Amino acid sequence: MRIYFDNAATTPLDEEVLEAMLPYMRGYYGNPSSIHADGRQSRMAIERARRKIALQIGASIGEIFFTSGGTEANNMALKCAVRDLGVKRIISSPTEHHCILHTLDTLEKSRGIEVVYLPVDSKGCINMDVLSETIDASDKKTMVSLMYANNEIGTLHDFERISILCDEKGVLFHSDTVQAIGQFPINLDETKVSFLAGAAHKFHGPKGVGFIYVNGDNIIKPYIDGGSQERNMRGGTENLYGIVGMAEALERSCKAMEERKNHVGEIRSYMKEQLLQLIPGILFNGCQEQYLHKVLSVSIPPIDNGEMLLMLLDMAGVSASGGSACSSGVEHESHVLTAIQGHPDYKTIRFSFSHHNTKNEVDQVIEKLRGIIN
Repeated sequence: MRIYFDNAATTPLDEEVLEAMLPYMRGYYGNPSSIHADGRQSRMAIERARRKIALQIGASIGEIFFTSGGTEANNMALKCAVRDLGVKRIISSPTEHHCILHTLDTLEKSRGIEVVYLPVDSKGCINMDVLSETIDASDKKTMVSLMYANNEIGTLHDFERISILCDEKGVLFHSDTVQAIGQFPINLDETKVSFLAGAAHKFHGPKGVGFIYVNGDNIIKPYIDGGSQERNMRGGTENLYGIVGMAEALERSCKAMEERKNHVGEIRSYMKEQLLQLIPGILFNGCQEQYLHKVLSVSIPPIDNGEMLLMLLDMAGVSASGGSACSSGVEHESHVLTAIQGHPDYKTIRFSFSHHNTKNEVDQVIEKLRGIIN
């Protein structure tokens, strides 16, 4: 049986989530926009899901809009802020997900937006004083776009402090919280955020569905034109069973958050201990004090078959990755490791865990690594 240690890329669908989805895959097939009984039944399911998600993150139901995933949600936040809210300047970091970096590149080239990238240290952390000074350096309408938890190395930006700083200085704050939703408590009734993104498949929900939180103070126009779905904010028939599954998965993740965090944290710590014993000179990427507990990014000193390490692990029945999984299945040099000046001769592997993993699986992976390295 294969061992799955790539939960930062995507998570397995929990059985209880599938059970919640099945009725809407089999029997409740009405279009949510139809006015007859079948349509109304589907519409009620979507609105129940919206209420569930809003409750878990302390938002109003009128601030939650369903999307195809985190990439669409992040694109919508950035591009609509420029188009509809007059944003002329965006402050971000070089370790953001590609859906942020590529969108910023597009906005810079097509709309003349000024993009400022904050420096990061060797752990991928930003300096809050530098952020404050950078905000103050221009009178242009500004948005700060910083992720909560890094998908490759697990480093956390200080979500609360960034929110407070942006609020004090009167700038918009957008956060890619795709890796953090369901892992850390988020209460938008207390933490002021302009835009926030989530994706179901990162917290044991289905792929192809996500949501964007749009603070009620921000009046934007639709990102995708079409019908009047999502209260005229996103054209296209809603992914009914995906939305139902996402709400169920998020509710379950939030209810079991502390229990899952403790379990996954123990798995991560155990894996770290075993790797230290196995591989002299191994390095751990990202901050090791404040981190995303599901991610362990390791850099292995040069070995004879280092370039084939991921493939050899795969052949041995272990699923892991070299970094982000969003490169069409092709392994590229990591922009995150480049930004933190990772050792160029070391081979980096990202192991990422879930509540389904066990210490016994860690032992098996360590033995497979031992055989490969030896």
